Amino acid sequence: MTQRGQARRRTASAIAELHGGVVSRAMLLDAGVDRWAVASEVRADRWALHGLRTVAVHTAALSREALRWRAVWEVGRSAALDGVSALEAAGLTCFDEETVHVSVDHEGHGGRRVSGVCVHQVRATRSSDVRAAGVPRVRPAVAAIRAAQWARSDRQAALVLCLAVQQRLVRAGDLVPLRWPGAHYGRSAFVRQVVEDIADGAHSLGELDFAALCRLHHLPTPERQVVRSGVAGRIYLDVRWRDCPLVVEVDGAQHRLGLAVSADNLRRNALAIDGETVLTIDLIGLRLQTAAFMRQVVTAYRALTGGGLGAAG
Repeated sequence: MTQRGQARRRTASAIAELHGGVVSRAMLLDAGVDRWAVASEVRADRWALHGLRTVAVHTAALSREALRWRAVWEVGRSAALDGVSALEAAGLTCFDEETVHVSVDHEGHGGRRVSGVCVHQVRATRSSDVRAAGVPRVRPAVAAIRAAQWARSDRQAALVLCLAVQQRLVRAGDLVPLRWPGAHYGRSAFVRQVVEDIADGAHSLGELDFAALCRLHHLPTPERQVVRSGVAGRIYLDVRWRDCPLVVEVDGAQHRLGLAVSADNLRRNALAIDGETVLTIDLIGLRLQTAAFMRQVVTAYRALTGGGLGAAG
């Protein structure tokens, strides 16, 4: 083992330590390690190639951090982590996505095809929207919207938006004023609605025509925002039927903040003690699984009215 070989391995390892165990060929060349030296280390089974531009200074599987660097280097200029991959790099957890997502400017270089990487062409991303330190990645607010637009389903789209806000990677209010980045996607209207639900659940609930859902499922029209007197003063019920002790509470995002959960539980427990049946539906869930939740409402109404559905009004 020559001193020159030891020196270049120390140099490469020091650079790779900042990138999850990988280093680009351009970085190695700048450090005086040319392609012949790289080939020598690969032949000796000390290093491994992971594309045209990425070199691992080991032969083990790549870490998630290394895979992100590889994706950006291999795709090429203007590439940045985007969508759920940018959110994961920012700290997102509880979302399983093996593919690394990067975006490139659709007016310029389209990016190379790379295994394990999904390349999205987007309208020019402002430089202020890309984090300069560390692996290039789009800031969380823009990445969250794009992750939802690129999701495989509405359910996945809603999940990534909720997780990003719940884990405090982005404030819900920051999502609302965004111009909708990326290309035109068929899910844009749904994503807008979910963002509004998360940002202002109370307003969104007012916009939701629950009476229309009831008519669609052959239920009588319920009363909305019914005022009742409770042990702690006046309480407001989202939905209640006059001829049936059934209450439906539709929770927006604001119900999960601070002490709101405790207040809701106290209110619903008091209703149960008074003989009311209370069904709880989260607003996002109602949009994603409308039929399933409404079947529960119909079942409860039938049970409490002896099997009849009454007259729709």
